[in-house]
Amino acid sequence: MSVINPLLELRQSVVNVPFEIHTMEWIAQNRFQQNSMPHRHNYFVIIWVKKGTGKHLIDLEQYELEDNTVYCITPGQVHQLTTTGAVDGYVISFMAEFLGVAEENYDLLFNTGLFYAFSNSPVIKVSEEMSVEMEEAVAKMLKEYNNFFILRAEILRGFLKIFLIYLTRQFERPKESEAQSKSIDLVKQFYALVEKNYTTKKMVTDYADELAVTPNYLNEVVKKITGSPASHHIQQRIILEAKRQAVYSRVTMKEIAYHLGFDDTAHFSKFFKNASGESFTEFRARSLKE
Repeated sequence: MSVINPLLELRQSVVNVPFEIHTMEWIAQNRFQQNSMPHRHNYFVIIWVKKGTGKHLIDLEQYELEDNTVYCITPGQVHQLTTTGAVDGYVISFMAEFLGVAEENYDLLFNTGLFYAFSNSPVIKVSEEMSVEMEEAVAKMLKEYNNFFILRAEILRGFLKIFLIYLTRQFERPKESEAQSKSIDLVKQFYALVEKNYTTKKMVTDYADELAVTPNYLNEVVKKITGSPASHHIQQRIILEAKRQAVYSRVTMKEIAYHLGFDDTAHFSKFFKNASGESFTEFRARSLKE
């Protein structure tokens, strides 16, 4: 059974090409309507603010723009960039398929911390030294993007991969032991499954079965690595989407509950309050006042 996404009133940005790169100046001139309201994309977006001021709304948090910072936006996240005056920087947009399905490319998107749940913060501060390397990669991407020579996509894919590797090095983690590495790999797989299935699978057992471990073991490992059990992360992913829709759309609680896989509105209401600490109605009323 197909489920109609109730976020019809939340602007969705869809690209017709697998890769784009533009300056912030170009975006301000040509995509100003897109940033006039919170919106979401069906592709990955990297925003590198080299210099400028303003605010960046990402899901339910607002961040002051700082020089030489990067924001990695995951498909489905709601965001809105509001600048005050001219901003120097770049916006890179791409589909996951553009990088290809090679294991190392998959890791760059899903296992490095740039995107999805493993990011400690959506804001990455770029060092002056690494900024030089990243600027060279961006300059080459821009040049190649504006040309239409043979094997253009292959060259762009290579420079994008280099850029992502440089970016990943900004928050390189200490080397883990073999046991820690296996545990972290399991948690990463768990996060990826939750991201894909949170509207249909809400029990730890569902994910433990797919990962070929027991529910108790999955809870134990996830809690050891993240500080919270697997059940908490499943609940919070559902709550995040519920909050997005509560704040950025005009659909009813019943419609949101249905979209998130709840047949009974009362059950969803109870779930929301238990997981977030306040009722859906209270949260929506408070958020719309802020």
